[in-house]
Amino acid sequence: MFWFYDIYDAINSFFDSGGPVLWLIAGLLLVMWTMIFERVWYFGTTHRRLIQQVVNNWNTREDIKSWRAHRIREATISRVNLCVDQNLQIIKTLVTLCPLLGLLGTVTGMIEVFNILAITGGGDARSMASGVSKATIPTMAGMVAALSGVFASTWLSRKAEREKELIQDQLTIEH
Repeated sequence: MFWFYDIYDAINSFFDSGGPVLWLIAGLLLVMWTMIFERVWYFGTTHRRLIQQVVNNWNTREDIKSWRAHRIREATISRVNLCVDQNLQIIKTLVTLCPLLGLLGTVTGMIEVFNILAITGGGDARSMASGVSKATIPTMAGMVAALSGVFASTWLSRKAEREKELIQDQLTIEH
């Protein structure tokens, strides 16, 4: 049980040395990965059932040749595509925000360094090191958060495009 306290102290120390912007990055990262896991869950479970239901409904239709059947097919594909694309743009936006928040941490940390320089005249290296830490740690955290999100976002985008193509192929239409 003591290892839990050691981990807690290490995390607490990390957040203290990085400043308040790290909490924003952590919150953003939590939201981003929650949405990523939701999309992975959707593709693994709900989407399969939706596709099966849509294909079964289409295959039981008697009319698949008329102009009306073409429009129904397009509307069905459009509804499925909306489900597939849900939250993907938000995830991409959150990935983009991660390094920007890291840069915000850099700016706030450097302001602290310059404030210490103004007060002490540059003689207090220990105080300046704290500000430099608050400048560099959020930058690193923002970049790591963005990189983790980029890989997941790219995989989800590719998966979404494949699923869109598959639904169009599965809803066959006669001319």
